[in-house]
Amino acid sequence: MIVSSLVFFLILLSAALYRRYYPVRRIACLPIEEVPDGLLLLDLRDYNESNGSILDQALHIPVAYLKRHARHIPRKPLHIIARDDVEKNVGIRLLHRYGYEVNSYSIASCDCQERGRTSRWNITKKSKTA
Repeated sequence: MIVSSLVFFLILLSAALYRRYYPVRRIACLPIEEVPDGLLLLDLRDYNESNGSILDQALHIPVAYLKRHARHIPRKPLHIIARDDVEKNVGIRLLHRYGYEVNSYSIASCDCQERGRTSRWNITKKSKTA
């Protein structure tokens, strides 16, 4: 009984960790300036993080409210803007579950040239004083 409970707990834990931290593949990282015109910008950041943002044309639905407001998103290919990798992974997986096509993403605090556009592990932090 204890072993089966432990196995069940480990399965649940690994599923939760996979959804949050395992990167979503085959979705390009693009700077916001290079996003093609046909994509709808969807900002997944919290309201106070994106307040006063230059992205007035973006549809703003925080990741925490995505399940509730997914039906209000037009059925167009999407470019998402997220705060970090966890928010990006959760948002893309939820949008895929609801049948949306996510073509690209941007991380608000990171430039895609820094990320190497393809490699998640190619992030180098640069000193602000150098």
